[in-house]
Amino acid sequence: MSDAPAMPQAPTGPLVLNLQYTKDLSFEVPGAPEIFSTLREQPRVDLQLDVQARPLQEGGNVYEVSLQIRADAQAQNTTCFIAELVYCGIFTISVEPEVLEPVLLVECPRLLFPFARNILAEVTRDGGFPPVMLAPIDFVALWQSRRGEQQGQVGNA
Repeated sequence: MSDAPAMPQAPTGPLVLNLQYTKDLSFEVPGAPEIFSTLREQPRVDLQLDVQARPLQEGGNVYEVSLQIRADAQAQNTTCFIAELVYCGIFTISVEPEVLEPVLLVECPRLLFPFARNILAEVTRDGGFPPVMLAPIDFVALWQSRRGEQQGQVGNA
């Protein structure tokens, strides 16, 4: 019997979030400083969201998943701000091949979303505007919509 302390075990399971980070963050106020004195209404914020996943090595089970968010705010036909965020996670995924895509495009971004939401809210608030508070995203519907578009493109080809 050894008196050596047990080595901590690395987390194991079908989905492990190894690391998360901000890959890209941009915030622009093209009309500053005038926009702050002329703004008379709450800006209308248009959001675009995308999820991308890529393996970090061929044939491996480690993936980078990126949650890409763009917020364009307009008021009185003027751009108030543009915020772009790419928030990523490095995931180790050990699942059957037939469920890999929904894990990458639904479960992984679901884990990243609260952090990305917080970053976007803080950067817009720090930029002098009301914080953009993203509503919860239905990543299942987003994934199904993307699959429907891809199947439609294959059918039309």
